Amino acid sequence: MPSVKYIIELTESDRKALTDLVTKGIAPAKLILRANILLASDRNSAKHMTVAEIAETFHTTPTTVQKVKTTYAEKGLEQTLVRRKRKTPPVPAKVTGDVEAHIIALCCSDPPKGYSRWTVRLLSEKCIELGYVKSISPMTISRTLKKTNLSLT
Repeated sequence: MPSVKYIIELTESDRKALTDLVTKGIAPAKLILRANILLASDRNSAKHMTVAEIAETFHTTPTTVQKVKTTYAEKGLEQTLVRRKRKTPPVPAKVTGDVEAHIIALCCSDPPKGYSRWTVRLLSEKCIELGYVKSISPMTISRTLKKTNLSLT
């Protein structure tokens, strides 16, 4: 028989908050699932269930149930319900403030010889040529200029 690492005993205020969250039903589905898992895991409840029973009842995995219980025991109710925010974006931004400043400076400078004005394609090629970025699309240049209220006309 597996050992029980965390015994969940909800306080009256936590139980009330979780019950309100579940009964109103206007919260995101993951939040309601976590609340249901905690309510079913409560040792003081008459409806106390095992990890396997909870997983089967709420159509989730035992790992999810254990993670919710562990997070509640270690970090509390608020950290269990709210999704953790990423520290870094999945893909780092190519256009940082420095690159943006270079793009604006290029846009305000004289166009290359043989051209009457800068185009987004010329700007993207020049940024790569000057080594500001390894690669950048004309669309990114266009969005950057639009964000700063600059136009090439």
